[in-house]
Amino acid sequence: MLFARFMVIYGHKFKSAFNSPKELVIAKREWSTSIGGFDEDVLVAALELAKQTYSWVPSIAEFLQLLEKCQQSFGLPTAEEAYTEACRYASEPTQHAWSHAAVYHAGKQAGWFELRTATQQQIWPHFRTLYRALCERVLAGEQLPIPAARGLPEPSASELFKLIDQWAEQQELPFEEAQTALYYLHLVERNPLRKRLLEQAQAKYPNSELPSTLVDLRHMLETK
Repeated sequence: MLFARFMVIYGHKFKSAFNSPKELVIAKREWSTSIGGFDEDVLVAALELAKQTYSWVPSIAEFLQLLEKCQQSFGLPTAEEAYTEACRYASEPTQHAWSHAAVYHAGKQAGWFELRTATQQQIWPHFRTLYRALCERVLAGEQLPIPAARGLPEPSASELFKLIDQWAEQQELPFEEAQTALYYLHLVERNPLRKRLLEQAQAKYPNSELPSTLVDLRHMLETK
């Protein structure tokens, strides 16, 4: 799909980028390996952005940058933002309300101790690779579990964790599974990822009554 769109967008410029059919086959294989994990919606958005940004076919590195920008519309911070957040809260990762579960898991996989002690030159490339892989999983539809934060300073967040635990009891679900299923309630309502996660949870739990908002959750708990 990608190369067909490139051919339409860039015409003879696309054809001139490859000297032989063999070179085109090798290029397709490399592109497929590099971007294979991204959701089709993100690829389409990146293609539209490429038309506005490049007059020639972008390189793989340039297109990956476009994909990273587009994935922000799904609620995922950039790799740089994720790295900054992970380093800042590496000392107490379970007490922070993470902007996205992918940031937490990238930090955990990279190592909280390493994020606190290693230089950026040492740890940043490893963290970026881990985070991009996690983003690809999220964009492919996977829901990463979010840790239950302890001692959050925000009362509303603390209250939400308790309400979700009560909902878990009603639905006869494990607490951790319920926290993951209703993770979308932690996101602001204007975040496009919130609607997507709600739809995924509804598909996964068709027999459970899922709240769309915190108000709905409170109402469900009060009436049962």
